[in-house]
Amino acid sequence: MQFLKLAKKYVIDSQIYVSLMGTSLAAFFMLEQKIFRWPTLLLIFITYFSGYLYTKYQLDKRKFFRILIFNCICGVVSVILILKNHNEIRLLKWAIIVVLGLLYNSFFLERFIRKIPLFKVFYVGLTWALINSWLILPEFNLPIFLISWLFIAALVLPFDIRDMNSDDIVTFPILIGVQRTKFLAYILLFVACLVSLGYLSFHFAFCFLITTIISFLLINFSENNRRESYFSFYVESCSGIPLLCVVLYWLVN
Repeated sequence: MQFLKLAKKYVIDSQIYVSLMGTSLAAFFMLEQKIFRWPTLLLIFITYFSGYLYTKYQLDKRKFFRILIFNCICGVVSVILILKNHNEIRLLKWAIIVVLGLLYNSFFLERFIRKIPLFKVFYVGLTWALINSWLILPEFNLPIFLISWLFIAALVLPFDIRDMNSDDIVTFPILIGVQRTKFLAYILLFVACLVSLGYLSFHFAFCFLITTIISFLLINFSENNRRESYFSFYVESCSGIPLLCVVLYWLVN
């Protein structure tokens, strides 16, 4: 029990876990496209981690200054990684994605994008999808963009179900109810799976199919009275399942 509490505090609550899951999904597509590079993977993790820390702590006056300094250091490290291992075009792509992340939730903006009714789900999917389909690739890849965007948008919906009694903006569960929100998530997952089956190589598509099935089940049992760990660990883990399946496939074969 003590171990679980420590894991929640230092891995999940610290935003390390969600950053690892985002990085794992990017690694899945990098391997499928045969462009895997460790410096790129490190860049993606730093980008996710600093971005989620900023989102979580920007309104905490006691911690925000330290988070801002940390993010500046992460920014410098990211620029060095890009210039040493990539080129100026990759730097521009990264900068655009970072700006999109800042626009998502910054206190100095008059109206946060995450405060726009119903928009958050697709915006979060957009930023993840741009990393997987644009930042890591020489050219924009539409199928990977669609797979990532639809998949992540579907996984954000259970979090809206979790927060429906505390949200101060209109979300899908508040507007259309929990069951219809789940049905919307099913549709998004189904379309993402269809695109993956039509585009990804066989065993990568099969791994994504398994991920889709598990995600279906977790979304089906999402209720706003479930424990926080159900969402922050189990639902969040769906992003890492494709890479896990690929690794297990290689070990077996």
